[in-house]
Order: sequence, then C-alpha cells, then structure tokens
Amino acid sequence: AMEAKDQYTEGHLRRVSRFAVEVGRRLKLLPHELELLEIASLLHDVGKIGIADSVLRKPGPLDERERAIMQRHPMIGARILENIEGLKEAADMVRHHQERFDGAVAGEFPGYPDGLAGRAIPLGARIIAVVDAFHAMTSDRPYRDSVGYDRARRLLLEESRHQFDPRVVETFLGLLNEQEWEEPEAGEAQEEASA
Repeated sequence: AMEAKDQYTEGHLRRVSRFAVEVGRRLKLLPHELELLEIASLLHDVGKIGIADSVLRKPGPLDERERAIMQRHPMIGARILENIEGLKEAADMVRHHQERFDGAVAGEFPGYPDGLAGRAIPLGARIIAVVDAFHAMTSDRPYRDSVGYDRARRLLLEESRHQFDPRVVETFLGLLNEQEWEEPEAGEAQEEASA
C-alpha cells in the first residue's frame, strides 16, 4: 500500500530496513529487539497512507500548513500498528523516528511529534532516523536533487549530537565503509517480492 501511494518508497523500505537491522546488531540489540526494529524500519512511513496526495506528491517544498500535515505521519503510523497484534510493540519506534537527538522542536529540521531527546527516544527510532535520513539525502526528489554519498556522510557527521545519536551515526558510517549503499538488482527485487 505504501509503495503504491508514494513512488519514492519503492525499494527505500527494504534498504532502510536491511541497514537499520545491521546497525542494531552492531549495537548489540537482542534478537527480539532486532525483530521489532525490522518491523518498524519496514513500516516507519506507513502513516503516509493517511496523508493527502496533494501534500505527499507536491513537486516543491511544503508550506507551513503542509509541513504540519506531513508531520502527522509518525502518529498515524503508530496508531495503525498499535491495533495489530504482533506489530504494536514496534509502534513507539514508528512514532518517534522523526525526533531529534537534541530535542529541538524548532528550526529547519524540527523533531516531532513529542519533542523527545537523547535516550528518551527509543534506540530503534534513533537508528531508523539516521538510515532514513541518509537515504533521503542520497535520493532525487521532485523538489531537489540528491546531495550525493560523500556530502550525505558529512551531513550525518555534522548533525551528530544534534539531529542524530552520535553512536548510531558512527556505527552506520562504519557499516557504509564495509557495505555498498546501492539499489538491489532487478532480479533481487523480484526475488524479494516473490518471497
């Protein structure tokens, strides 16, 4: 449903999930926590199905009203998961994947929806935030071009301790030094879809 709603989502969720789970593994999450992280990372944007297409697919920057609408997607997603047995434990990660590590709720990239900071943000949400941001920065969007991998890495480092958990940034960048961030080949995507 999410991929049908938003073209950007296609392939995005599997890549974010794969890297998020590996970061979680390196940060010593327990098997059950890794399973919840996998679910949350695959479904972190499920709330976008409740966002109007005029906002979701707008070919330019969002105005203040549209940003407020878009900022509802983590709460919508969490509400969806809270009502599904087996998924509700992942709801907090979905709800808080747009929070800022420093707790800032104003500025160009404010944290939302609850203004949590530091360890009050679930670790899984902090992991998703870093991997998701890297993907967003390295993807072309209707309203802006990709910043490229090198600049995206620098931006993660610059925002470490501000927007992002520094331990998660360090772990993710270490992972990127070992594994290429690339689109799955067409055959791989078909295999995943048929699995």
